[in-house]
Amino acid sequence: MEAGLLADDGTGAWFGRRTSRWQDWPAGRLLAAKQRLGVTISVVIPARNEQRTVAGVVTAIARSLVDEVPLVDELVVMDSDSTDATAAVAARAGAVVYRASEVAPDAGSFPGKGEALWKSLLVTRGDLLVFVDADLTQWGPHFVSGLLGPLLADEQVRLVKGFYTRVRTESDGSTSTEGGRVTELVARPLISLWWPQLAAVVQPLAGEWAARRSLMESLSIPVGYGVELATLMDTVAGFGLDAVAQVDLGSRAHRHQANHDLAVMAAELMMVAQRRRPGGQAGELAPAAVRLHQFVRDEDGQARQVWRPVPVAERPPAASVRAGE
Repeated sequence: MEAGLLADDGTGAWFGRRTSRWQDWPAGRLLAAKQRLGVTISVVIPARNEQRTVAGVVTAIARSLVDEVPLVDELVVMDSDSTDATAAVAARAGAVVYRASEVAPDAGSFPGKGEALWKSLLVTRGDLLVFVDADLTQWGPHFVSGLLGPLLADEQVRLVKGFYTRVRTESDGSTSTEGGRVTELVARPLISLWWPQLAAVVQPLAGEWAARRSLMESLSIPVGYGVELATLMDTVAGFGLDAVAQVDLGSRAHRHQANHDLAVMAAELMMVAQRRRPGGQAGELAPAAVRLHQFVRDEDGQARQVWRPVPVAERPPAASVRAGE
């Protein structure tokens, strides 16, 4: 049976009810809603070695949603152990910059995107949080306003996922609503097999998303790239599918990763899924060390086996850390 001809499995109703477009959420109307509700908003940009693009992301948000329409109260870059000038460039562009390893140093530090987002919960103050990647090259500040729309319009919504047309780098300029390679080869099959209620989420691993602080501080957070999938699964497990909304943000382009790097990401997602499989327990202890074995060719053309560590740690709910301060 061809795609598009399959019978609705029940997720279509959620798609129609909880899917919107960024054009549905003009910034001026959102500002009025924000003021009426008395909430504050933080934008968090996790970054590692993104000196070429981070300033453009910060500047666009600051100009449109801090200066022109004061929707965003706090614009933060979480520098994840960059070895280039990411921190300095972001600060000059107008962001408040924190080095993830220097936040809550007594708690230690892990490399990874999830670690940066977890540490951001300890230094930001906004009631609503918007997460935006630092490597974007085709996008717009409407990503932020679009993601905020459902949170400001409906108190039942706790998590908002973005989706977009992904602009590919091939010479033909082709575009697609498919997710990236890890989404299509790992995340979507996992969801279809064990979490079919999430099948209508267009891009479950999208790097642009928003959430209520109360939600984020209640969840355990994987320290690596599993943070998006874990947050989605745990939100639905705790609050039901209607606690999630999604917004079509238009088109997006960013720097692509090599297959060997994506394989580590895929292994992280499998660990996240294993912990959260039906009948399992969220936060279940993982092996102390997981290694992904790969192969490369030496200069003489011979295959050589190498291994890379897979981040498996999860941070406890930030609320529990704050309570112990």
